[in-house]
Amino acid sequence: MKRMQYERPVIQRLNVGVMNKFGKRTEYAPVTHIDGNSVKELLQKYGSPLFVISEKTIRQTLRDANRAFKTRYPKVQFAWSYKTNYVNAVCNVFHQEGSWAEVVSGFEYSKALHNGVPGNKIIFNGPDKAEAELKLAIENNSLIHIDHLDELYLIKELAINAKKRPKVAIRVNMDTGVYPMWDRFGFNYENGQAWDAINKIMLNDTMDLVGLHSHIGTFMLAPSAYGVAASKLSELALSIKKKYKKNIEYIDMGGGFASRNTLKGSYLQGADSSPSFDQFAEAITTAILNAGFVENELPLLILETGRALIDDAGSLLGTVISNKRLADGRRATIMDFGVNVLFTSFWYDHKVSPAQEFSQYTEDAVLYGPLCMNIDVIRENITLPPLKRDDNVVVHMVGAYNMTQWMQFISLRPAIVMIDMDEKAHIIRNRETLNSIQGDEVVPKYLKEFKL
Repeated sequence: MKRMQYERPVIQRLNVGVMNKFGKRTEYAPVTHIDGNSVKELLQKYGSPLFVISEKTIRQTLRDANRAFKTRYPKVQFAWSYKTNYVNAVCNVFHQEGSWAEVVSGFEYSKALHNGVPGNKIIFNGPDKAEAELKLAIENNSLIHIDHLDELYLIKELAINAKKRPKVAIRVNMDTGVYPMWDRFGFNYENGQAWDAINKIMLNDTMDLVGLHSHIGTFMLAPSAYGVAASKLSELALSIKKKYKKNIEYIDMGGGFASRNTLKGSYLQGADSSPSFDQFAEAITTAILNAGFVENELPLLILETGRALIDDAGSLLGTVISNKRLADGRRATIMDFGVNVLFTSFWYDHKVSPAQEFSQYTEDAVLYGPLCMNIDVIRENITLPPLKRDDNVVVHMVGAYNMTQWMQFISLRPAIVMIDMDEKAHIIRNRETLNSIQGDEVVPKYLKEFKL
């Protein structure tokens, strides 16, 4: 029988709440201000609902992540994941803090260029790169991460025609002990697909293989899986060095780090179950440092984490429309925001705080949005003090994906405000209007007139 490795015990604080005679409390005080700005005044000025981004939280979170990795590894570079939140003001905060841009479409690539990111500091990921987009990336010396063989062949053709040597990496998928395995993207490590792609690149001699990339999953709760992935990519890099005398310049570990949000069905709150940046950093950097690289040939470590860097910085402010009783007697509270703008409510049990004083009494309730769709449920079950019409709430940790995956459906999308380091609010995206929606519509002449 294999002897189990000793692990020291760890004491961890749990955020399960306390019981009183009225039930379990979810809040001890209302959230009336965000970074010194009154919730009610923000709503009065910019309208309800309203997204609010804390610049201070973005910068502090990224600095914490940088500290976790750079104290453990000498060469670290973060690249901001545009798909997580591509509002220009948000992206530029990350760029001011030194992050490159990581994009997965021509649209996002153009946004990064528009924001002033140098072409050689843009990482172009994703399976759908059009020919014109690849030409632009080659022209700008961007790092192109190859997802499949058809893309590899197209890049080779474009490189010959352009008489330039693109800088490329391959995306590698692998078994890290987490299932289901993400094997849709890239080339598989175990069955030899990765080596097939590497050999085609190295022997055709039309492009420079400079990196290896993996992205093993999303909302990952197991740092050890990143350690496995880092070990396998390091082994691949060392094997390329041995076979082709070629140094791999960087290993890109992708993203997928969990935020402190609470997944639906989770027994513990996200604050208790999500690993810290230090835990992810320890697993990844230890694997690379122990892989056998010569000191002056250590690869640059690139990280594309998005969700864990931006979730905490975003809040959604909203207003109660009405209350009613469901057929089973439960309280139902209808808010003025729904799943069209809070897409992540399909994944998370978001923390919701009243924005005004409340009593000791609490009640189980369902939070609905305003859409005429039965699936418009913000929280299926939540313990809150009774909220009345025109009361306000703050939904926490909504910075990731909601402002990129939101939908213009039934109602117009809200404004976005950023609160700067001096606690001043700035509008960074205007509230939609009918004109902004209808501006791209074209009505044929024969349909412009009718009688009812």
